[in-house]
Amino acid sequence: MNNSFTIQTVRYPNLGWDIAADLYLPAGFDQTKKYPAIVSTHPIGSCKEQTAGNIYAKGLAEAGFVVLVHDASFQGASGGMPRFIEDPSIRVSDIRFAVDYLQSQPFVDADRIGAIGVCGGGAYTVHAAITDHRIKALVSITGVNYGRLIREGFAQFKPRELAVGIAQMRMAQAQGGPRDAANLLPESVEAAREAGITDIDVLEATEYYKTARGQQPNGATSQLMSFSGAAMGWDAFLYAEVLLTQPLMVVIGDKPGGFGAYRDGWEIYSRAASANKRIIVAEGWSHYDLYDKPEPVAIAMAQMVPFFQDNL
Repeated sequence: MNNSFTIQTVRYPNLGWDIAADLYLPAGFDQTKKYPAIVSTHPIGSCKEQTAGNIYAKGLAEAGFVVLVHDASFQGASGGMPRFIEDPSIRVSDIRFAVDYLQSQPFVDADRIGAIGVCGGGAYTVHAAITDHRIKALVSITGVNYGRLIREGFAQFKPRELAVGIAQMRMAQAQGGPRDAANLLPESVEAAREAGITDIDVLEATEYYKTARGQQPNGATSQLMSFSGAAMGWDAFLYAEVLLTQPLMVVIGDKPGGFGAYRDGWEIYSRAASANKRIIVAEGWSHYDLYDKPEPVAIAMAQMVPFFQDNL
């Protein structure tokens, strides 16, 4: 309970399992009224209690919006087996089911639904909006195109070799081998530095996810890599030049890192067919600063709130 918003935990059906979500409701919420609503999608390896929820959903609820933050299928408190699958098409489908849920609620104005996402969730939100025009306006917060990232960073720029490795893992598991989820991050910043890692995104991700700053029980930072083949041929921005016509806001920091949010932000801003589009560059701030640091978050919220007020 909070004086400026309340949170209700809800569950609703997805393809063949249930989704766990938190519904952020504004102060003075009145079930007999109609509210604009927003779907908030968490990063890869994250959960609904982290930045998409406790930072951005909270801020938007305080501004008067109903916000739904869901755990991805196969992750967090949501259903789906095996665990820790990160499949872009299903992650995008999760957003569509979140819109379904909001449109089923009598207190939501079904024609005034927006969407935001953070990191991988930002690019998933873009992809969802390209083909689901029930989403009337969207914001990508330091969004990362996961298809590009897995072909480049995850594959160390050797995507064909990674594809072979994924095939070998999947075959071994099909023949009875264990399904081991890989931890996407070092155990600590110190361990990362000892391993010779210098990339700002890896170091700051570790500092966020592996310390009290951002750590949550369901923020597992784990992935079943044998099921990652679906991401290899995926592009978050496919057909954006043709179909992404809704109002779009892109928020990025100007300190580039290995995950590529800076370049992806400028790419989708350039490619989107939206007549109403803008890019906000938080100068002096990085990808993970935009997760929870008060100053860059304030930069994002100061633009995002009036953007949704104007377009929902």
